[in-house]
Amino acid sequence: MAPRLRQATAAGRSPSGAVNSNLPLASVTQIIMLGAMPAILSISNLSKTYATGFTALKSVDLEISKGEIFALLGPNGAGKTTLISIICGLTYPTTGTVTVDGFDIARDYRAARKQIGLVPQELKADAFETVRATVNLSRGLFGKPRDDARVEKVLRDLSLWDKRDSKIVTLSGGMKRRVMIAKALAHDPAVLFLDEPTAGVDVELRRDMWALVRQLREQGVTIILTTHYIEEAEEMADRVGVINRGELVLVEGKAELMRKLGKKQLTLQLQTPLNALPESLAAFPLELIKSGAELVYTYDVKQEHVGIADLIRRLGEAGVEFKDLQTHQSSLEDIFINLVNEPAQEISA
Repeated sequence: MAPRLRQATAAGRSPSGAVNSNLPLASVTQIIMLGAMPAILSISNLSKTYATGFTALKSVDLEISKGEIFALLGPNGAGKTTLISIICGLTYPTTGTVTVDGFDIARDYRAARKQIGLVPQELKADAFETVRATVNLSRGLFGKPRDDARVEKVLRDLSLWDKRDSKIVTLSGGMKRRVMIAKALAHDPAVLFLDEPTAGVDVELRRDMWALVRQLREQGVTIILTTHYIEEAEEMADRVGVINRGELVLVEGKAELMRKLGKKQLTLQLQTPLNALPESLAAFPLELIKSGAELVYTYDVKQEHVGIADLIRRLGEAGVEFKDLQTHQSSLEDIFINLVNEPAQEISA
């Protein structure tokens, strides 16, 4: 093991392999990026074909590290729900294996399932039960003994303690979603699945949920997030997986993904609009927009020489003057759309 990797491992884990929750969030993320954390979830050659002949998953391989926030992105029908359902024991795979913290979901079903907390997109709870009672029930369903102190901590961490004796039917939508998370955490899982956790909630609550996810990660919980909100993955995830038509198209560190696939655009606001590009600029990937008032130069951030200095010089030689300029970096949403539209795209360093 390289010295740098060995240092990260020693600093970031306890002897049992758990995340050191005293580390700053940035340090935990760096350790995960170094590959020093052990895998909490291992998926090998996982496929699912239904009796109708429809193949929902095709030979999926994936490892997720302890303490990681992993975002799984994909359009509707891509296979996200099928993948989660298999891991959580709700659907049987056709081929392949899944282990959660070393427990096989088929051979060691009960032990594996105890490691998992699932927060479904739909709000499912007894509307006329109290918050505390429904969380206690969820803990008991996993064979855990009653622990009032643990339940109190979960409710306090989720800002639900003041609502502990309120019936769920009286809560707001945001509070009900917090109750679903409390139910999923009641049995102390190592892995938490959040299926569209901020669907249908307002912007303020969405940011509160982001803060909550980070807090859970700092406590050592591994978070696997499925979302349609690209900004959510861009804000929180350590790594991003893109699934499309049942295939895992890409798994990559978020920053590395944007470095590899990101494009930048340089937009020049011209002093005088152009009707057409001068012949001397034909070699550059340029586009005139806004009736010739702006010139857009698109370049690859991977390239060692992006050609901006040469472009500016050629513009001067051609007598094209500009009064302002700005740059735009591809977002994760841009990259996601490109990957989904071209699933066979080869990703190179």
